Amino acid sequence: MHIENNLRATLKNEAALILVIASAVIVYTVGKDWVHDQSNMVLYGGLFLALFAVMLWGAFIAVRHADCLAEMLGEPYGTLILTISVICIEVSVISSVMLAGKSSPTLARDTMFAVLMIVLNGMVGTSLLIGGIRFREQDYNLQGARTFLSVLITLVTISLVLPTYTVSTDDPSLTRNQAILFSTATISLYGAFLAIQTVRHRTFFMEPGSLGEDMIPEHGKHPEGVGTRSLAFHSLLLFITLVTIVLLSKKFGILVDEGIKMLHAPQALGGVVIALLVLAPEGLAAFKAAASNHLQRAVNICLGSALATISLTVPAVMAVALITGTHIILGLERADLVLLTLTTVISIMTFSGTRTNVLQGVVLLTIFFVYIVLIFDP
Repeated sequence: MHIENNLRATLKNEAALILVIASAVIVYTVGKDWVHDQSNMVLYGGLFLALFAVMLWGAFIAVRHADCLAEMLGEPYGTLILTISVICIEVSVISSVMLAGKSSPTLARDTMFAVLMIVLNGMVGTSLLIGGIRFREQDYNLQGARTFLSVLITLVTISLVLPTYTVSTDDPSLTRNQAILFSTATISLYGAFLAIQTVRHRTFFMEPGSLGEDMIPEHGKHPEGVGTRSLAFHSLLLFITLVTIVLLSKKFGILVDEGIKMLHAPQALGGVVIALLVLAPEGLAAFKAAASNHLQRAVNICLGSALATISLTVPAVMAVALITGTHIILGLERADLVLLTLTTVISIMTFSGTRTNVLQGVVLLTIFFVYIVLIFDP
């Protein structure tokens, strides 16, 4: 009876995951040709919205299990698991759209730039605004933020700025040797950062003023976390959720590529759609942390997401491009370079002190508003 009750409770709690899996089964069986049927624009648009909603739901499920693992393992491992999970979703969707439409050489660049603008301006700005309104000023660990930004600015320059000015190709792209060497350097630098974050200087990324307590893993402080099961349980369901989303992304990629063509929409809009899909769970987690006066966790989520996007997405996308022969343009255009420069300068100024306020959030959100305007009216 106890086993039966546990099974019922598990099925009830994971009903959303079962629905996501069922959706994947449908689109790969009876609905395998739906993404190619453009005879009815209303149904085609409905399919896009439905698949977007299912994948977004799946992303929230992945975040829920990642949060449970975070509660067991403590910071910064919890945030790292969350970030890596989201990056897996992002890479799968970008790769799917790349392979679905060969005419989108700037998709990876647009997506990574959208992630940077959404995270560094939209998510960080909103987090600071929420925290500033509720608590006037908030504390965070200055050493951790500086470490994030130093690595992030270096990788952004290598990945998105430098290709604009290299002369080995006729457009803002990389040669095969440059792609391999730059990807290797990117992964190596991110590996060094992870060693700093998780081992050597772990305290840089913990709440200031409570480092001794934060060194104790969360499961040591809360043996029976709300909504948590075993480590193996949440790890397995997180893996199943990510695999399901990867499978759905193949179909979603076709819808994104064809939808942009049919609507004659800006190519950059595809990057924004993908970025919003993968960043929504992290964004809500960051806003919740800021509203609870845990700005350090919000900083870890936001800056960690931006850093992981550049560190892992660029090598993964370049590997897909080299294997499939897809042409990829990484270098940003002039207006985007200006926005990126402005964003990095303001980010450095924002995290140059140990306390934040409302005005810093408003400034970042203003930059984000300009970015959105320029997508539709460049």
